Amino acid sequence: MSRWQLPRWAREGNARIARGRTPAGLVHLMKPLTWMNDSGRALKGLRAAPGESIPDLLILVDDFALDVGTFRLRGSGSAGGHNGLKSVEATLGTRSYARLRIGVGPKPAGVDQAAFVLEDLPRDERTLVRDLLPQMCEAVECWAAQGIERAMATFNRKPGLDDAPAS
Repeated sequence: MSRWQLPRWAREGNARIARGRTPAGLVHLMKPLTWMNDSGRALKGLRAAPGESIPDLLILVDDFALDVGTFRLRGSGSAGGHNGLKSVEATLGTRSYARLRIGVGPKPAGVDQAAFVLEDLPRDERTLVRDLLPQMCEAVECWAAQGIERAMATFNRKPGLDDAPAS
């Protein structure tokens, strides 16, 4: 929020909203106030026409299929078992929306999925995610200014193969 000098969150319906300008233009940030598996409810009113995507929507979501300290952008796809994304799909009526998946995994073997996602990240892992914030902000700015394909090409890379985003 401070990077883009956005105002404080204000409650609107089932979400907290912050509106303001970034280098890429006007943005509306939304944090659902619902349970994760019902987070699509905060998007009520946004619906794509059949077969269409919602080009100016980017969903940020935790993902234990990705290692903590990593993130990936996708232009569309399945919910991959993520109940929050299932709710978003049901509300929007499409799988065609951009998402930024933030790694919180891997989930330890034998640990219940629901229990894992409801636990707080350990301090060292929170630090890894916090350290990603500047790069994730750059990815969001790239997405907003140049679209999801360019943002994916710039920011989705294999760890260790490239130390800097592609130009």
